[in-house]
Amino acid sequence: MGKNCFKKLQELRISKGYTHQQMADSLNISKCFYWQIENKERNLTYKMAFKIAKVLNTKPDKIFLKELKNDEEN
Repeated sequence: MGKNCFKKLQELRISKGYTHQQMADSLNISKCFYWQIENKERNLTYKMAFKIAKVLNTKPDKIFLKELKNDEEN
């Protein structure tokens, strides 16, 4: 995986006013773990994508689908 951020995830998190720490707390993971997900340094499972989407009040596909398709093409 590349080092680019999941831009939509980052933008959505910021627009909702969440810090990395607040997201991590909502997901019951460490701040470092969440940061690694957002920066594609840790693999994203469907279960975690679903949890993140739930915290952000949306669906996983709306956040990650385009990003993952772009990764597959590269």
